[in-house]
Amino acid sequence: MNILRWILVGLVAAEHIYFLVLEMFLWTKPQGMSTFGNTLEFAEQTSVLAANQGLYNGFLAAGLIWGLLHPDPKIGFQVQVFFLLCVIVAGLYGGYSFSTRILYVQAVPALIALAVVWFAR
Repeated sequence: MNILRWILVGLVAAEHIYFLVLEMFLWTKPQGMSTFGNTLEFAEQTSVLAANQGLYNGFLAAGLIWGLLHPDPKIGFQVQVFFLLCVIVAGLYGGYSFSTRILYVQAVPALIALAVVWFAR
């Protein structure tokens, strides 16, 4: 169960690193625009906002990695639970306010990881 916890939390962290790259560096590039369905004009107008959003995704990834690497398993557990809950809340809000796709891409994987983290302790 511990290996599965590492894999799932690591995947959620990797997903948020990918979001950081998309939003901070690829927002106005073809890959970023096609991922989010943006036009070049819209992407250029919103690039600063997207970069800020990408930075927050990086913080989520950093927190999850911190939780995995923390030398005290009890604190590592608490950190993982906190950051997975943050990802779930962000995914629920994004699913409600923007696209239900965000719910499935962001919140569901974090919810599965949270369940495994909880039962692996």
